[in-house]
Amino acid sequence: MNGSASPLGLAAAVQEAFRADGVLSRADAGFRPRSGQTEMALAVAQTVEQGGSLVVEAGTGVGKTFAYLVPALLSGERVLVSTATKALQDQLFGRDLPRLAAAFGLPVRLALLKGRASYLCPHRLELARREALLPDRATVALLAKVERWAQGTRSGDLAELPGLDERSALLPLITSTRENCLGSECGHYRECPVMQARKNALAADIVVINHHLFFADLAVRETGMAELLPSVRVVVFDEAHQLNETGVQFLGQQLGSTQLIELARDSLAAGLTLAQGLVDWSAVSSALELSARDLRLLFAKSSRNSRLSWSGPVPEGIEPEAWQAGLLQVQTACEALGEGLELVVQTAPDFVRLQERVAEVLIRLNAFQAPMATGCVRWVEVGAQVRLLEAPLDIADTVRSRLLGADAPVVSPQNASWDLDASRKHHETADQVPAQDSAELAAQTGSLPRSWIFTSATLGDEPALRWFTEPCGLESARVLQVSSPFDYPRQAVLFVPRDMVVPSDPQHSQQVGELAARIVRVLGGRTLVLTTTLRALQAIGDQLQQAFAEDTQVQVLVQGQGSKRELMDRFRQGMDDAGRGCVLVASATFWEGFDVPGDALQAVIIDKLPFPPPNDPVVQARSDRLNEQGRSPFKDYFLPEAAVSLKQGAGRLIRRETDRGVLVVCDTRLSTTGYGRRLMAALPPMAKVSSQKVLLEGLARLTTASTRAS
Repeated sequence: MNGSASPLGLAAAVQEAFRADGVLSRADAGFRPRSGQTEMALAVAQTVEQGGSLVVEAGTGVGKTFAYLVPALLSGERVLVSTATKALQDQLFGRDLPRLAAAFGLPVRLALLKGRASYLCPHRLELARREALLPDRATVALLAKVERWAQGTRSGDLAELPGLDERSALLPLITSTRENCLGSECGHYRECPVMQARKNALAADIVVINHHLFFADLAVRETGMAELLPSVRVVVFDEAHQLNETGVQFLGQQLGSTQLIELARDSLAAGLTLAQGLVDWSAVSSALELSARDLRLLFAKSSRNSRLSWSGPVPEGIEPEAWQAGLLQVQTACEALGEGLELVVQTAPDFVRLQERVAEVLIRLNAFQAPMATGCVRWVEVGAQVRLLEAPLDIADTVRSRLLGADAPVVSPQNASWDLDASRKHHETADQVPAQDSAELAAQTGSLPRSWIFTSATLGDEPALRWFTEPCGLESARVLQVSSPFDYPRQAVLFVPRDMVVPSDPQHSQQVGELAARIVRVLGGRTLVLTTTLRALQAIGDQLQQAFAEDTQVQVLVQGQGSKRELMDRFRQGMDDAGRGCVLVASATFWEGFDVPGDALQAVIIDKLPFPPPNDPVVQARSDRLNEQGRSPFKDYFLPEAAVSLKQGAGRLIRRETDRGVLVVCDTRLSTTGYGRRLMAALPPMAKVSSQKVLLEGLARLTTASTRAS
């Protein structure tokens, strides 16, 4: 069966599902028909039936997940759903899809496909056990725990292992990378969790992946997507606002000091284990590790967590002679390691892969010494490691040429769709499906063109959503905006302090901290402070921790003082067993994807308007391109970027119909400048208060109401 699950057509089946007495209402007692959700679902259904591209901005509370999953499921097509975060990936696979499939009685087979770093590598686990190079006793104990878990796991997905911190030093030792994977030469190939996940994906009707995996395959054709995508008719990108930045990371090239150090250490471990005495492994690996550390030392005077422009022959602030000497040292060390590996390459597959890794490093070294490619930007990231990067300014050309432009009819191992009225169709496995280009495969059949769905709560600040469509090459896509069903004038209040200094003033962070402390005292916690810089994060975090150091009613959490998962879980808890409320000071990833419904969050404080940093090399390059096109970088880039980020941060506040809260933006430019009106218009239509006194009085009433409700 190819197409709708209903004789009346897919649109009619979708319309029926979202009725007040439809399947969804019977499956979920909390379901309520929403006109925006139904509108989006019908638009998705039309795109699925006709092919082409649809871009949907669905405001918070629309229910966009069901709005694309229901028509996708009812279509009977093979579907690929990609998300930006593992959290949403796990939610779709573990909760939403099984729930909907059961409600509609569909014989649908589901698969979850993550990147290599999410799965246990049996070969690397074996090496970790042998090498005994673990940093401390806690890591040794954790390795033993992983070994016990490995004996019973079916998926090898490390997310199933409780107590495994994503920052653990053990993770790189028990997971594989594209560089160190032995592939089909590995003795554990058949039971490899990565390979099993790919086989399951090729046999499934609905596959859930993430954006990183999707673009990694476009870059290196290594993640299993090369076989999967040609057989899929419907592709959905949720959290699509991250698509461009994610894609840019993978479509360029990079070389990092950590990558060199890992190559040196893997060579030493393999050499001492498999070919001891045949090569002076300590010497060749030490030379490469030293060259990587010396390369890092060239940037010792650069600020930590900074990006350095690299528009000329050498990065900014680096002496040309020192730069050339550093690269030559790396090249010489790699060549010496390569010569050593050549002597033993026939003895074990480990050495074949190591030799390939050396060759890849040398290719990238040569590339970074050549002129930069047209339409790209080159820079250096300085942090715990140094990374050399070159990337396109956006993914538009790639999307047009490699996705939409080559989007011919779909090929499936047996059939691109599954039959709702007949028994389960069997799909071929990864071993049976050759890795061919999608255009080459599609030329062999004559079915419908592929359907592309792109959706997020924030995709721009104007009707055409150009902030998203232009860099993603989707100017010709159909665009739909669906407003949030929340009653923002009743549920939320916006406050912009008029007496606060401008963000460039050194006293700004202190004033933000003082206001945040007043709000926290009234609410007894329940506050999320979002900062635009790590410096402000540290300053405000320190100030609040000092202010509440002896307060038994409030606990202050600061990003970086615990894992992201721990901080999120503690904040969502609200009051802990000791009766303490919670305030979280955070930056970066906490601006989005952090969902705290209910009374645990009643105030979101944003320190300043989130404009892109003008000195960032990528920002500079994009601004220069707009200038060359005769456009305004401020109007066409900086303002839309700030609007989308501001909408994301503000979106943390109201997550369901019963939520109440205040949004405080500590930047007077929002209310005093002309462009501030554009940014204000991007926010939900909240009620506004003009004085701090009125704000605090309202918060006191909100706290009383929350206490009574609990």
